[in-house]
Order: sequence, then C-alpha cells, then structure tokens
Amino acid sequence: MENQMFCYQCEQTAAGTGCTKIGICGKDATTSALQDLLVYATKAISMYADRARKLAGAKDETVDNFVTDALFVTVTNVNFDAKAIAQCISQAEQVRQKAKSLYDSACRQKGAKPEDIESKIEAKFAGTVNELAAEAAKIGILKRKTKLGNDVTGLQELLTYGLKGTAAYVHHAKILGQKDDDVYAFFHEALNFLTGPDNANVDKLIAMNLKCGEVNLKVMGLLDAANTGKYGHPEPTKVRITPVKGKCILVSGHDLKDLETLLKQTEGKGINVYTHGEMLPCHAYPGLKKYKHLAGNYGGAWQDQCKEFDAFPGAILMTTNCIQRPRESYKARIFTTGLVGWPGVTHVGNEDFTPVIKAALAARGFEKDDEAKYITVGFGHNAVMSVAGTVIDAVKAGKIKRFFLIGGCDGAKPGRNYYTRLAELIPQDCVILTLACGKYRFNKLNFGDIGGIPRLLDIGQCNDAYSAIQIAVALAGAFNCGVNDLPLSIVLSWYEQKAVCILLTLLHLGIKNMRIGPSLPAFVSPAVLKVLVDKFNIMPIDTPEKDLKAILAA
Repeated sequence: MENQMFCYQCEQTAAGTGCTKIGICGKDATTSALQDLLVYATKAISMYADRARKLAGAKDETVDNFVTDALFVTVTNVNFDAKAIAQCISQAEQVRQKAKSLYDSACRQKGAKPEDIESKIEAKFAGTVNELAAEAAKIGILKRKTKLGNDVTGLQELLTYGLKGTAAYVHHAKILGQKDDDVYAFFHEALNFLTGPDNANVDKLIAMNLKCGEVNLKVMGLLDAANTGKYGHPEPTKVRITPVKGKCILVSGHDLKDLETLLKQTEGKGINVYTHGEMLPCHAYPGLKKYKHLAGNYGGAWQDQCKEFDAFPGAILMTTNCIQRPRESYKARIFTTGLVGWPGVTHVGNEDFTPVIKAALAARGFEKDDEAKYITVGFGHNAVMSVAGTVIDAVKAGKIKRFFLIGGCDGAKPGRNYYTRLAELIPQDCVILTLACGKYRFNKLNFGDIGGIPRLLDIGQCNDAYSAIQIAVALAGAFNCGVNDLPLSIVLSWYEQKAVCILLTLLHLGIKNMRIGPSLPAFVSPAVLKVLVDKFNIMPIDTPEKDLKAILAA
C-alpha cells in the first residue's frame, strides 16, 4: 500500500511546508509513518506511566528508558531502517503492557478504580511493517491538522519535537551514568498531556512547551556533568584539520563514550582516528585528547558527508543522528552503532568495533601527510570563566563592545551563507561565541584576538548551549544586570529537534530579541509566531547587513 506521508519536523522540509512523498532527509513514506506510530506509542505508554507515578509514585526503569530512547530514534537523521523501527514498535507494545500493569497495581494499592485508558488509544502496535504503517494514518499529523487546525497542531508538534531533542540529551547523559527521575516524570506528563483533554488549549500548550525548555536546561546540565565528570573540563586545544599518513577511522555524530571505546580498541593498531561534524569538540576533553592516535578533525558539517566520506580512505562510524543516504562507493565501509540505522549498512552492537577496525585496516588509508593546519576549540564555560576577569575588564575598558552567539545546526538548504557573511562583518571589537555544527560556516576563518582573547570562541556541541547559558548568566551577574541587558546578540541556525529544545530553553529563560533562520519552522503557524514575537521579540533573519546594522544600533 502507498502511505500518505506528512513530515515537517526539520528546517529543510519540502517547499517550507512539509514532505509528502519522500523526506528531503531521505526517509521514505513507510519509515515516516512508522516513526509517527512509534511516537504515538510513547504517548500510549505514558498515559499509564504518568498516572501510576502521580497516583502511587510507581515507576519502572525499563519504561522510562524506552520512552526517551524511542523518541530519540525518531529524531531527524537517526534511523531510516523501517524494519528496525517496526521492531521498536513491537517492543513498545510490551513496554505498554508493563506500564499498564504498573498503573493497575498502583490503583489496587490506593483502592482506586482504574480509568479505561485502552479505549482512548487510537492505534495498534502489532502487525507487519505495512500493517503498522496503516495504523499510523489513524494518528498522523494530517488528521490532527484537519481536526484541530494549524495553530494547535503546530504547538503540539513544537512540544513533541522539543521532547525528541531533550530525549537525545537524556540518552547521552544516561550512558555516562547521569539521570534524574524528575526528568522521566516530565516526559510521561508531557506525552500524556498530548493525549488529554487540554491538548488543544493554546495557553496550556505554550506553558508545557516552556516547561519542556526548563527540563531541557536541567538535562543539558546533566549531560555537561556527565561529559566533564568522565573526561574532564574542555581546555582550549589546537586541533589538526589536515590528515596524516596512515590507516584511519572517521567518527561522526555526538557520542563521546563511543569515541572513547573506539580509541581504546584501536590503541597500538596503527590506526589514526579522526572526528567529523559535532565530534570536533571531543579534542578539548583531557580524557579523550590523551590518546595520541586521535589525529585530528576531517571535513565539516553533516550535510557534506557524502562527498567527504567518499573521499575518506578508511572506515566510518556513525554514533548518533547525522547519517545521510550512503553512496555505494563507501557503503561497505560505513557502520552505525547505538540507535542509528540505515538499511543495508552494518550495525555494530555491544560496543565491539572489530568490524570497523578490520575495514580500516583493509582500506588504503592516507598515503601522505598534508600540510599541517589547525583550529582551536575548547572554550566551554569552565575555560571561559577561568579568564572571566580579563573578559570583564576588556568590556569595562571598551575593548570588547559586544558578544555575538552565532551557532546551531548546519544544513544543506540555501541561505546558510548568511552566517558566514554575518561573522565576517562583525566589527573587530566584538567577540563571537559559536557552538554545534553551524560553526563550520566560519570556524576556519582567522578572526584574530582582542588583547589575547580570541575573537572566535568555540563552546562545543549543540548541548553545550548549556555552557553558553552559564557564561551569559555569569556575565550578567558580574555586571549586575539581566541577560537581556547584556551586550549580547543571539543569532541561531536550526535544522532538527535538538535545536528546538534549545530554543525552548532560551524562551523559558526569558531570552528576547533572538534571530532565527535560515527559515522559520513550518509547524509554527503565523498566529503562534505572533505570540512568540509579542512575548519574546523573536524574529527571522534578514540580510547580514541589515541585521548587523539593527543590532549595533540597539
């Protein structure tokens, strides 16, 4: 059967309105439908889990972990394997039954009559791939748009995408031993809310979105504690961006633990390991850069991977979201791990990267050293605050006039050269903070320094928005003002759902006057945008020249 597809969760969605035949990301209609059904399955699970918690404090680690991991699976560019997603849905049914038993037990414990939740669940979670895809039509976005309109549906999806992004950070923190029970409780509360009687109330939807931002701030703090607790605080570090002679493995995605495991397993094997995309900041962590065969960073942002992976003469490991349809020329030497999947690509489990290592040894590797070139990373909150006095003195002396945070997701859609041009135009007495893969638009340019303070400070991965927030809060404290009163301008690029949850965090904190681009989310209707403009003065980017003139005149 042909599935009716509708997806508008990422920035590059077709025509700026929604993908209806095949995703610009590469997912087909069946995979899209299964992802919709998996998200709905997390709501069905949470209908029980939220009630069980609130009634009797009853909870189950399996239920909690499954819900967040399942949401992560549906983030853009994570898993394109319909069979693997169908298996997740089958597992979801088992978890749902566990959550139901949890709720029934809680009712017995409290002497309460269980609600009839089964009759409220509109889809089934068992069957063949095609049968499951057909079930998805019952609960899809198009059905809700018809019933509830664009404003309500868009706010529901804004919350859903915020939860997806936060779930990714929950996953990364969890595997390094950091978790918070209140976070899981919120996931169940929010997912249950999306099925409840208030799910069309605009004011309550906005409130729940802002609460998602609040919880995401906590989760980013957990992930920061996980990364720095395990690998130490990032330090300003020069990273080689040209290859050296020898066998090689390229690691892309976001997962620090996978990189560490690979580095351990490749020690002494004559293989150089390179980072790609959002793995670049890993070079700044003492616990990772101690490995001498962590040779440098290769390539740029995720959207250029087909060309870059084709030219890379070794094995490639995808650790989290970022994967694109692999070219046949390198499909045999690219591997996925964790929640990532692509049909026909070898998936490596149990943290055993032997297949990746064998592929690297079989490939030709780099045949010569290229001219050595470097960039500097590692300006996390600990590094910046260690020289906060110098920065504050430079501001007071008028040597630093303004800070610009230019960062976020990169992407393939036209219009992103805006960020390069903006960075180039920023006056010499201003400092640029950057993070996530959007940095690749300008991080190889020479911006110089202000009295020894680099004008370009690479804070890290997208989740290191937490560091940017900590820096801003500390500066506001030093100048005895609010963050919105600082000489700080925020210009964001977004692509997928982790950018959404970070935006919700910034809104929760009351940050105003942010510019966002290259285009506004398709799920944010004009009426919802008006609310955001009225309350937070969010605005779409214009031209670099016009935006910079307006910022400097403020």
